Amino acid sequence: MKDAAPEARRRPGESLRAGGVSRSFEGVHALDGVTLELHRHEVVGLIGPNGAGKTTLVNIVTGFDFPDEGDVELAGEEITSWPPHRRARNGLARTYQHGRLFGGLSVRENVEVAALGVGAGPREARRRADELLGLLGLDAREHASAAVLPHGEARKLGVARALATRPRFVLMDEPAAGLSEAEVPGFAEVVRTVRDEHEAGVLLIDHNVGLVLDVCDRVQVLDEGRTLAEGTPTEIRRNIDVTAAYLGGAHA
Repeated sequence: MKDAAPEARRRPGESLRAGGVSRSFEGVHALDGVTLELHRHEVVGLIGPNGAGKTTLVNIVTGFDFPDEGDVELAGEEITSWPPHRRARNGLARTYQHGRLFGGLSVRENVEVAALGVGAGPREARRRADELLGLLGLDAREHASAAVLPHGEARKLGVARALATRPRFVLMDEPAAGLSEAEVPGFAEVVRTVRDEHEAGVLLIDHNVGLVLDVCDRVQVLDEGRTLAEGTPTEIRRNIDVTAAYLGGAHA
């Protein structure tokens, strides 16, 4: 069951915040003054139409791009200029829309390498791989090459790699893409487990609006590079502006 009161478990300073972030590409505003805050022990959804600025915001938060204006803070410390590897070592992980797995390595080796990359020893890396492959239902595929995984399993491996770094915050960019309808409820439970048992904050960006509204504690909606709405899943469902801009006339 979804935790209805993540605020009760928040700890002072344990937040990830992008404040007043703007970013333009050749004069086109991808982001215009967007602020987003994510606390540990909660799942926040980020939704919006294609081109709304979601991936640009994730790239800025994780250090793969830099804002024209605004800043990024991790646990109260400004990290705007930090490279991605430094952010990862300080508890910030992400998954990607298009994999980025090591195709020449096995499923298990992909997870172990991620753990080793943030300073875990070989024994601890193996232990994390055991735990995460079981959690995500990939243990039967541990010796398979990552290059031959079906799309849905490759998405799960991306999540396992992110969790192997023992993050405080995980940014999941389209993690449910390629999952069958039958696989989505199980993946929702994985997201809740990351929040409740791994005690991480999760930013979930996905076009599966049903998944986002089901699993998230809060939802933020972007449209044309700006925040259109923020609130609980119930509030977002009832928001007329969101219905018009994103969910479509049939829902209205």
